Amino acid sequence: MTEYGYFLACEEFSPAELIDQARRAQQAGFTRLAISDHFHPWIGAQGNSPFVWSMIGALSQAVDLPVTTLVTCPTVRLHPAVTAQAAATSSVLLGGRFALGVGSGEALNEHIHGDRWPPFEVRAEMLEEAVEVMRRLLTGRQVSHRGRHYTVENAQLYTVPEEPLPILVSAFGPKAAELAGRVGDGFVTMAPDADLVGAFHDGGGAGKKVVGGVKVCWSDDRDAAVDLVRRVWATEQLPGELNQVLPTPAHFEQAAKLVTRDMVASTVTCGNEVDEHVETARAYARAGFDEVYIGQVGPDQARFFDAYRERVLPALRS
Repeated sequence: MTEYGYFLACEEFSPAELIDQARRAQQAGFTRLAISDHFHPWIGAQGNSPFVWSMIGALSQAVDLPVTTLVTCPTVRLHPAVTAQAAATSSVLLGGRFALGVGSGEALNEHIHGDRWPPFEVRAEMLEEAVEVMRRLLTGRQVSHRGRHYTVENAQLYTVPEEPLPILVSAFGPKAAELAGRVGDGFVTMAPDADLVGAFHDGGGAGKKVVGGVKVCWSDDRDAAVDLVRRVWATEQLPGELNQVLPTPAHFEQAAKLVTRDMVASTVTCGNEVDEHVETARAYARAGFDEVYIGQVGPDQARFFDAYRERVLPALRS
């Protein structure tokens, strides 16, 4: 049965707001949390980018829900050995209720050290090698590794979870989905695409977890909600690889001008029609997703959580 969690958007909210949302999510009946990892927001209007590993430590003390990163990149900005240590500590703090969602990253976050931003084929190689390094370190044994992209020498994690930490791999195309099936314990993608889920299964992911996320804007004023989403999250409507290759929020602000109001209105669930919100979530269940994380855009979090606690989540579970 599909589980429904809440998506914490580090790009849009301050640390205090995210902690408050996590508490509200637990009270509303969401059973899990996901959290994004960004060094920059996509655009300036979002206005935040707290450090995800600090946030997970705080979440472990604030709520009892499992937490998944959707997603972090262990290849450029942080070395996979450092990511493994952060993930291991997070899992211990959460009593094993942590899953490490990883992806090949975006130039927006990963270019900050001045490293060249490689093409997808190289990024996929780097991700596969990073996952291998992290799995070895998460055993608690000493690791030395000299690969094509990473070197690790005499590294050993002394604080590790008692059970193996699941590593979920993000993908947005068939090749990446096959990679996720081969090296991941699960698959992360943001669209309810049954064909992509099938590519993951065919690549070795049969029987493994499929996880997705979606943003909505619950509001009594649908038109105002559409305008808000367009102002804050128009970047989600950008086509192709733009989200992976543009380097700064200013570039995304330029590209977002191409996103029309009609594009947002036709793709993002806005307003207070319960059936529309239920159908948005159920589309993922029909496509074979095990977990769906729903995030509310904008400041009206209290009204969203009230509506989902009283009307939307009960309908999804009926």
